[in-house]
Amino acid sequence: MKKSISPIPLLYPNPVLLICTYGSDGRPDAMTASWGGICCSKPPCISLGIQKTRHTWENIAERGEFMVCIPSEALVDETDFFGIASGKNLDKFEETGLTPVKSEIIEAPYIEECPIAIVCRARNLMPIGSHTLIIGEILSILADEDACGKDGIPDISLVRPLLYDSQKKTYYTIGEPAGKAFSSGMKFRRDVYRP
Repeated sequence: MKKSISPIPLLYPNPVLLICTYGSDGRPDAMTASWGGICCSKPPCISLGIQKTRHTWENIAERGEFMVCIPSEALVDETDFFGIASGKNLDKFEETGLTPVKSEIIEAPYIEECPIAIVCRARNLMPIGSHTLIIGEILSILADEDACGKDGIPDISLVRPLLYDSQKKTYYTIGEPAGKAFSSGMKFRRDVYRP
């Protein structure tokens, strides 16, 4: 039997993302975020929930462009720091030793040490309540070669992204594959011939 729990921001798993921008002074900045995901296929878009009080929100609202970096599990300490320190007060890159790299496509940096960087241009900013929903159109994806499989596409087992449990405030790593999408459930399809 299930019990009723008061509404909280609960979803398993949450991705761990580093949202990279330039400030009004031109200094690179990044923040850790977990309220995010894919929200559209055509055009490909990412949604982010960011509080208006965040320095990153100001940067996106001003410039309209940002990078979404996916950190690997090797960057858990740096990633956590990017979420507990403000770019208004210090240079997070200088503190952690991570490397901001200027994008050739937009006015936003990416983090060299992250295996994946997603180039985004803001399409919509919609206030919801405590957060603003930011929709970013994906313009390009930059991936380390050693994070890609033989098909040239990023492979989750090579990227080794972090996951986040917002209720336990704990980072996790990915586990083993559980099944193949668009295949594992075929045994229940009545409209498909089964011997």
